[in-house]
Amino acid sequence: CVPNKSLPSKSSVAVHKLPGGGGFLWAVATSPDRTQDIRAQTVGCLRALDRMIDKAAAFAEAKQGKSAVSVEASLINARLAPDMFAFARQVQIATDMAKGCAARLANVEVPKYEDTETTFAELKARIARTVAFIESFSADQLDGAEARTIQLKTGGRDVTFTGRDYLFGFVYPNVFFHLTT
Repeated sequence: CVPNKSLPSKSSVAVHKLPGGGGFLWAVATSPDRTQDIRAQTVGCLRALDRMIDKAAAFAEAKQGKSAVSVEASLINARLAPDMFAFARQVQIATDMAKGCAARLANVEVPKYEDTETTFAELKARIARTVAFIESFSADQLDGAEARTIQLKTGGRDVTFTGRDYLFGFVYPNVFFHLTT
């Protein structure tokens, strides 16, 4: 999601195996400054999503005159498969994961967003609010975050991570999944 030029010169690529022994390996660029990692990975991907929404909005506008059905609403409610969430919900989850990551790693309260977006403009505003929130953190606020204990409830159970495992083994896979679906 992120061009190499946005990463600091002392970045490296780290290969990670997901917790639980699933055998799935993935690589992510890492830097000594965790704020760079969070910004480069989540903000870069959210900005790419914002640009995709611009293209979808242009497509919907071009096609709108040919149909009585709202093309924008059709795209926002589209699913890749019947058992998957609609596009709007995927955007909501991706932004929730990204803002939750920054907040938890900085040890501040996670802001709550209402999940009421029904237009491209509302989804873009949510993305912009999330990007601004993530970019508001300084390196000092995230200092030591990789060793911090992160506890949350997911899937009806309590889970505990180190900050590093939370970032690489939970947040990134979820953000990347929901951005692509």
